[in-house]
Amino acid sequence: MKVRRSDRLIDMTRYLLERPHTLIPLTFFSNRYESAKSSISEDLSIVKRTFFNRGTGILETVPGAAGGVRYMPMIKQVEAEEFIAEMAERLSENDRLLPGGYVYLSDLLGRPEVLRQVGRLIANQYVGKEVTAVMTVATKGIPIAQSVAMFLNVPFVIVRRDSKITEGSTVSVNYVSGSSARIEKMELSKRSLPENSKVLIVDDFMKGGGTVNGMKSLIEEFDSEMVGISVFAESVFEGNHMVEDYTSILKVDKVDIENKALSVSAGNYLTKNAEQLS
Repeated sequence: MKVRRSDRLIDMTRYLLERPHTLIPLTFFSNRYESAKSSISEDLSIVKRTFFNRGTGILETVPGAAGGVRYMPMIKQVEAEEFIAEMAERLSENDRLLPGGYVYLSDLLGRPEVLRQVGRLIANQYVGKEVTAVMTVATKGIPIAQSVAMFLNVPFVIVRRDSKITEGSTVSVNYVSGSSARIEKMELSKRSLPENSKVLIVDDFMKGGGTVNGMKSLIEEFDSEMVGISVFAESVFEGNHMVEDYTSILKVDKVDIENKALSVSAGNYLTKNAEQLS
């Protein structure tokens, strides 16, 4: 049964949004709606224009017999700035400071609308770059990794600090904690990450960078390549970070444990992605 254009546009948009970074042949849509390719092309032009104008993403057209269309999520600079400013304000609330100078993030990273925007921000950095897996360490980084993986349409893998019988055989590495200078251990199931993977590391919070550096070492053990590091927030750190090339959405500039106060500002995300966001 032939489908009306309004119905086609709604269904087509939903289908594309659910499958980012996936090449979809025009013949698929033509058969799905029993419509001529010329009509499908016109529909896709409408979707492409709307996606771009609204900052939803880019609809990339791949020519040729094996071509089609591919949806690439993106975010505009104004939307990114507004979200980061809102998160900086929320994170500056005094009751977020926990004993030991830790910052409470669970309520924010438990909200779907926050995770969706965090995923869009991080995925936006890697439009046009090859990423085949997202890696994080249990447990706070898991929802971020899941959101980023969804927008990149790749698997995510979870590094653990303790053995789980359900993981099977594992590969483990020792690393130095950047904040405490203690030797720690982390491990990943051998089945989790294929060789020659292109891995993006994400995490919720970074101080000295020891945990992230440990994940970097673990990637090397799998004969794979790290393509980037992105964290939701970084903290002011007196020593030298163990990693240098990373992106942070937020930065905790000042922690006053005595008065239970902290100051949070935008991280380096906007600066490092100025060209991408413009």
